Amino acid sequence: MTNFFQFEADFVDSLRCIPMQVRMKLDTCGTKLKLTHWHQFTQEERQELVEKPCTTAEEIQTYREYIQNLVINHTGTPASDLPVEDNPAWMDATTIPPTVQEKVQELGVSLTSQHWASLTSTQRFALIKLSRPSHENKNFLPALKEFQLV
Repeated sequence: MTNFFQFEADFVDSLRCIPMQVRMKLDTCGTKLKLTHWHQFTQEERQELVEKPCTTAEEIQTYREYIQNLVINHTGTPASDLPVEDNPAWMDATTIPPTVQEKVQELGVSLTSQHWASLTSTQRFALIKLSRPSHENKNFLPALKEFQLV
């Protein structure tokens, strides 16, 4: 899963920011990685976090241990834990989360249940992350365009 989104194009070559696919893996394994941590990693370590699988229970555990070891090796302390959802919203193809609905309404866009269901789990994850009030939302509209929703 090393395909990046087009809206990430301005930083994926250097991996100066944490790409969505890594952020999804972090949520999956329950690890809060700060950008300051990410910046301490080598390019090879960042690339490994992009390429390393994080799907099965064993892969998730291995990914979590790998990331925690990286953070400890670079900072001396482990990364914080995140709660892991049993049924994360990005895996639910039937329900559009309220933050996503609010954001599309702000933009005057219509997002139907059929549109939501047609997206991949990674695309749904990206829209959920990009619609959160605490997130810089400049890539929300480019993501909608990339996913052919506008």
